[in-house]
Amino acid sequence: MTQVQQVQQAQQMQSQVVEAAGQESNPLVTMVKPLVLDIAVPLGSYYLLHNGFGVGLVASLMLSSIVPAVRTVVAAARDRSFNGLAGIMLVVNLVGIVLSFVTGDARLMIVKDSALSSVVGISVLIAAATGKPLMSAGLKPFMTKGKAANIRAWNRLSAGSAGFRRAELLFSTIWGVSMLTECVARIVLAFILPVSTMVWLSTVLLIASILLAAVVGGIATNPIERMIADEAKAADEGATSETKAVAAEAVAAETVAA
Repeated sequence: MTQVQQVQQAQQMQSQVVEAAGQESNPLVTMVKPLVLDIAVPLGSYYLLHNGFGVGLVASLMLSSIVPAVRTVVAAARDRSFNGLAGIMLVVNLVGIVLSFVTGDARLMIVKDSALSSVVGISVLIAAATGKPLMSAGLKPFMTKGKAANIRAWNRLSAGSAGFRRAELLFSTIWGVSMLTECVARIVLAFILPVSTMVWLSTVLLIASILLAAVVGGIATNPIERMIADEAKAADEGATSETKAVAAEAVAAETVAA
């Protein structure tokens, strides 16, 4: 077998390995899985138990805390790391249990809901201040679009690019500030405006804060998207150049031998 044939065979084997790896593990599923387990499952189980089956508030919160509690403990014991999303949901549920004893005044009930939401905002801001962009778990699937090359580019940039890391932290900070501002505004307005007004205004404030964070977040997401595209392109060009160089060397060696 000539060296050219060996190079071609090696390239074919590499393509088969990459294809097999893609079939074994869907990158999009891998990224979305934590969001489902750490956020969707606890929230879904709470509403299903409390609103669907009529289980008490405290019992529903406790039962819906099982999954995030287990995942937080497992991450700490196995990986020596903190599962931010699961940890936030666990704290929110624990605060909810404590605040479940707040009853009576309708204004206090509105404040209670705001207090629960503020836990998330404060947690995101504290994590960002300590260099941990919690919102990246939700941002990554949208930025990488489930493409393996983009995911690898994200991972490399997140591990080695200070500019990319700053953009991640900025995105989390924007969302944390937006969530916390909405909660504070709702608490203040709850004691100023009539309860009948706050019933619908609370929803308006929530939607407005989400839209505002999404728009302002473009300050961070636009550079992130560009950096991912540039990194993925550079990696692809580098791999192509390396393959051509190996093939050229093999052809040259075969020509000399002939």
